[in-house]
Amino acid sequence: MGDALQRLRAIIADVSALGTAEAILSWDQETYMPPGGAEARARHRAALARLRHELFTAPEVGELLEQLREREGTDPDPEDLDAQYIRRARIHYERSTKLPARLVQELAHATSLAKDAWRAARQASDFSQFAPHLERLVALTIEKAEHLGYREHIYDALLDLYEPGMKTAEVERVFAGLKERLVPLVQQVAEAPQVDDGFLKEHFDPQAQWDFGMDVLRAIGFDLHRGRQDQSAHPFTTSFSHGDVRITTRIFPNDWASGFFSTLHEAGHALHAQGIPAELYDTPLVWGKSLGISESQSRLWENVVGRSRGFWEFWLPRLVQRFPGPLAGVDLDRFYRAINRVERTFIRTDADELTYNLHIFVRFDLERLLVTRQLDVRDLPGAWNAKMQEYLGIVPRNDAEGVLQDIHWSMGAIGYFPTYTLGNVLSVQYYEQAVREHPEIPDEIRHGKFDTLRIWTNQRIHRWGAIFNAAELTQRVTGGPLDSGPYIRYLEEKYREIYRL
Repeated sequence: MGDALQRLRAIIADVSALGTAEAILSWDQETYMPPGGAEARARHRAALARLRHELFTAPEVGELLEQLREREGTDPDPEDLDAQYIRRARIHYERSTKLPARLVQELAHATSLAKDAWRAARQASDFSQFAPHLERLVALTIEKAEHLGYREHIYDALLDLYEPGMKTAEVERVFAGLKERLVPLVQQVAEAPQVDDGFLKEHFDPQAQWDFGMDVLRAIGFDLHRGRQDQSAHPFTTSFSHGDVRITTRIFPNDWASGFFSTLHEAGHALHAQGIPAELYDTPLVWGKSLGISESQSRLWENVVGRSRGFWEFWLPRLVQRFPGPLAGVDLDRFYRAINRVERTFIRTDADELTYNLHIFVRFDLERLLVTRQLDVRDLPGAWNAKMQEYLGIVPRNDAEGVLQDIHWSMGAIGYFPTYTLGNVLSVQYYEQAVREHPEIPDEIRHGKFDTLRIWTNQRIHRWGAIFNAAELTQRVTGGPLDSGPYIRYLEEKYREIYRL
């Protein structure tokens, strides 16, 4: 049995190495690769994806897992990493063997081409340039879902890739509760006198923005010995190993908040990645972890901490030192209200806390229509605009600020978007639990100290990698199920106070 596990580990280490090589190629494509490299990069990534799939789905892996079935057990102890390793490997093996190598290679090739087509289409604000690529990806995604299998809804097969164990019906239930309370609240806020954030749209030197963001990264505990930050069109986080976690941001001279909160958001993801124990990397114990849990960590730092009044009690004087011109005479209350301004805008990544989830509802509705073939890709721009009108009461003026704004569909990531809202819900549940256990956390934040909160998330959340799904971890951390109630109360209390409703 020991020899079987050792051999399985050796094969999976090679599978992980191929995956990391593919991820590095993808990171380079998003940051530094010249546009002319797209076609060759698509071939390179597709070859690596096929080799990785073939290696992991070889009959030998199945034979080794069968030999290790007794060691795995039926309900392995979470602390028994060998048993958990085997369990997670079996889950991924059984899923992977359902997918033909040909399909895996085609998806990798199609997404690599689609990402560059999406960039060009967005630049030109012309969906027709991207539509053929998306048609191909939707067809391949439907084929993938059919191979994976499902009992209730085809979307379940896709959602499970990003949020293990979650069903479409459960997401619909959570979203229905949020819609009932948030849509009317957004309307009330829209009718209230608007908060002034004009000073945040003045000129902020890009290098000074970068430097301030780096100061905050260091303060919250992002380990720059094991990480770095770069710039990209769409901010993201990727982790190649325990010692190499990378984030990107985007900086605009006349929109300080966009760059700073992108940095803080990705830093939350990075703290999660750096908090996963080194021994779990390059193993199935980090494959396919809940993106809702991951998103809870980015939203915790970006919104619950980063948009709090207490956070800026410490950081605003330091920000004013960097930017004395645009921030002259701006006090804490005015600044706090400005960074929490609610405005029904077209771009999801620039959306405030309150309207953000409405953007996710748009995408969730459309994805289900696409994969059930109730919506043709060519009709997507019109359907997008109709959903924006339904949820936000606004209609995009062009494709760039509408259907083309997100990179996710060009990556084949259909089923991903719901995890953003699930992460929002969990961010408040986890933070409230942390404060119950450590009441000193809010006061520490007011003094620019973040170790207690970061260490709590390391010990209670990050350390488990992919061993638990969102429901299991939430039960373990909070003693109860995933619950949107705390999140709704948090939003209602915060924004009723800011807008004096």
